[in-house]
Amino acid sequence: MRSMTRFSLIAVALTATIGTSSCLGGAGSGPDPLATLTTPERLAQLDSVVPALMDSGAVTGLAIAIATDSALVWSRGFGLRNAETQARVTTNSVFEAASLSKPVFAYAVLQLVDQGVLDLDTPIADYYEYSAITHDERYWLITPRMVLTHSPGFPNWRPRGGRLTIDREPGTEFSYSGEGFVYLQLAVMNLTGEPLDQLVRRLVFEPLGMTSSSYLWQEQFEEVVAMPHGSDGEVLRKNKPQRGRGNAAASLHTTAPDFARFMMAVMNGTRLNDSTAVAMLAPQIDVDSNLAWGLGIGLQGSEAGSAFWHWGDNTGYKAYTISYPEHRVGVVWFTNSENGQSILEGLLAATVGGEHAAATWLGYEAYDSPKRAVRESLVHTYEEHGIDSAVTQYHQLKTTSPVEAFDEFLLNSLGYRLLRAGRIEDAIVVFELNVSEYPDASNPYDSLGEAYLAAGDTARAIVNYEKSVELNPDNTNGVAVLERIRK
Repeated sequence: MRSMTRFSLIAVALTATIGTSSCLGGAGSGPDPLATLTTPERLAQLDSVVPALMDSGAVTGLAIAIATDSALVWSRGFGLRNAETQARVTTNSVFEAASLSKPVFAYAVLQLVDQGVLDLDTPIADYYEYSAITHDERYWLITPRMVLTHSPGFPNWRPRGGRLTIDREPGTEFSYSGEGFVYLQLAVMNLTGEPLDQLVRRLVFEPLGMTSSSYLWQEQFEEVVAMPHGSDGEVLRKNKPQRGRGNAAASLHTTAPDFARFMMAVMNGTRLNDSTAVAMLAPQIDVDSNLAWGLGIGLQGSEAGSAFWHWGDNTGYKAYTISYPEHRVGVVWFTNSENGQSILEGLLAATVGGEHAAATWLGYEAYDSPKRAVRESLVHTYEEHGIDSAVTQYHQLKTTSPVEAFDEFLLNSLGYRLLRAGRIEDAIVVFELNVSEYPDASNPYDSLGEAYLAAGDTARAIVNYEKSVELNPDNTNGVAVLERIRK
């Protein structure tokens, strides 16, 4: 078990570094909002508060765990892991962790740094020649530290079938990127000779007792997996990454108790040298007001104290974790619903409390937002009376609803809802309305082009993709689709 001196070194260094950062504020002098989180009274409240939030946000299923620096305190499953079979979520239910995969991989990488296998500031190209990016000489500048702090200059993901690009000078600014983690994964696999899941199992899963975690699909998951669900509550197709397809940025499968064990290890700096444990939770690059990024994980300052956090967002799965080393407590939850992040702020208020710059920065639409109310009203009208009535109601609602309920993404989300359901002609009507409402925005044209392509109308698809790229030359997806169509 870690010594008090070692734990204090990590917590105090995190606080001191945050206190001197240009973007993070230190702990305030007010009452501690986390003091009662692990008390029986608060935990009993969560048994009723969480299901109420899920019902309000139409979230299918959720698993949650609360841990201190030394023990798993509380874990529960709520709702359904499969709406078709009515199977319930339990603490043993396995979820896609989505981007919560990244800090786990980062933790393994930092152990390799301590072992001298690689260096944080040596160009990754010295370890591995990545043919996907050798066309840009700046790839020689990219280091493991840049990848872990999301500053290699890559996009999050390249367009499907498109070329990987360096869009920003490496090491100069934060720009969230899954591509960077894939690059580092390939280099680490080349250095160690181990596949991703085998490496992380050796360095993280087995030592920490994470017995239900893997970057690959396991046969044991079949009976306990929480299936993904769309915004309508429909069961979606489950991605099952097989051997050779594990992704350090996104394919982790795990349970809430397993991930809580990982949180405890990060709080304690388990399996890391003192300096490395401190560096992981030290601001390496500014993100926003009261936000920075450490080595593989987000950092947040607030009156409640300094915290490390991360979120996950795959199709049909949403997740979040936040821990306060000074208070020696943290929480993680996984949902199997496209609506999962609509209750993010509600769950934060119900668990750790306080203000959260990270939640504001992420900008997810809350379940009780005016935009959601308008969209759900339109969906109801469409299902009951058809597309013409829904369009009429849209114009009526614009005169009676708050202005903030309306932007280009309102109709876009409705259009994609119809497109996924195979109602292509109705989706085109919605996307055409969006184009007429926001003629100077690039994204509505891109979406309309996609709908026309789905309808087999290549000529109209090209016209709209061209308009989208004209309005936004950085629309790499539109450029890639146009190239593919013309070929």
